[in-house]
Amino acid sequence: MPMKTADTTAAPTDLHAEDIAHARRVLEIESQALETLARQLDGPFGSAFCKAADLLAGVKGRVIVTGMGKSGHIARKLAATLASTGTTAYYIHPGEASHGDLGMIGTEDAVIAFSKSGDTTELADILHYAARFRIPLIGVTERAGSSLAEASDAALVLPACPEACPMGLAPTTSTTLMLALGDALAVTLLQRKSFTAADFQVFHPGGKLGKQLLKVKALMRGLDRLPLTGPDAPMSDVLLGISAHGTGCAGVVDAAGHLAGIITDGDLRRHMAPTLLSETAGAVMTRDPKTIRPDALAAEALAIMNERRITGLFVVGEDGKPQGFVHIHDLLQAGVG
Repeated sequence: MPMKTADTTAAPTDLHAEDIAHARRVLEIESQALETLARQLDGPFGSAFCKAADLLAGVKGRVIVTGMGKSGHIARKLAATLASTGTTAYYIHPGEASHGDLGMIGTEDAVIAFSKSGDTTELADILHYAARFRIPLIGVTERAGSSLAEASDAALVLPACPEACPMGLAPTTSTTLMLALGDALAVTLLQRKSFTAADFQVFHPGGKLGKQLLKVKALMRGLDRLPLTGPDAPMSDVLLGISAHGTGCAGVVDAAGHLAGIITDGDLRRHMAPTLLSETAGAVMTRDPKTIRPDALAAEALAIMNERRITGLFVVGEDGKPQGFVHIHDLLQAGVG
C-alpha cells in the first residue's frame, strides 16, 4: 500500500511571504543608507566631494579606478560609466598593479580607490606610488582613520551603515553606497563638461540606446525623393507627384523656397469633390505644418509623430527651406522606438 505524503500546498505561500519580507528589509536598509549619504553632502563630506570633483575635472590624463573584491566590481563599473560620459577612465586590479601595471598610471592621471576598511593590503603599492609621483588620489572608504583616507587628497568617508546581510558580513549596503557615490561623481563631471546627448551617442553607437540617439539627418530622405510643388500647381500634378515618391504627402514651397504648407491624405479627404483636380496646391494645403530640425534626435521625431498621429515630418533647416523628409517607417526600420 503506497505511503501518504504530507500536504505541502501551503508551504510555498509561507515561504514566499518570508522571501518578500527579507527583500523588503534589504531594500529599506539600503535606501535608508542612501538617504544618510545624501544628508552628509551638507557637511564636511560635501566639501570633500567638491574637492574630488575639482581634482577629476582638472585631470589632463586619465582617471584610474581601483579596488579589491566587491569594491573592485564597483570600481570597474565607475570606470565604465566615466568612460561612457566623456571622462577617459580605466580600471586597474590592485594585485596586477603590484606586478607591473603601476606603469599604466601616469603623472597626469588621477586615482580613485575603493575600500570599505580603507586598509586593504593589495592597495598599499598604489597608495605609495600615487604619493611618490604626486598623483591625485581620491579614496572612498568607511574609516576616516584608515591608510586610504589618510593618503587621499580627497577622502570620501561613507557613513557606517549596517550591511543588509543578516550576519552583517556580506558587502551589500556598503557597495550600494559606493556605487551611488560613483554615479554622483560621474554625473557631476558630465554636467561640468556640458556633455550632451550628441556626445553620448558618439560613445554609444550600438544597441537600443544608440538607436535612440540617432539624428534625423541620418535617416531622412533627401530632396530628390521629395514631392515638392508650388502653391499654384494644379492638384492633378500634385497627386501624380505623391504617387511617384511614395511619401503619402507633398510639400508646398513658396517662391523663395520656404516650406509654406503640406498636402496629406487628410487634406485630400477634406477637399474631396469633383473639382479637386482643378484646385491649386495652395488652396488644399495645410499651412505652417509641423516640421523637425535635421539635428534633432530621431526619437524626438517619433514622439512628435505619435503625439500628432501622423506618419511623416518634413525636415527643415534654420532658413525655413526643406532639406528632407522622415517617415515613421524609416525610424522603425532603424530600430528607433
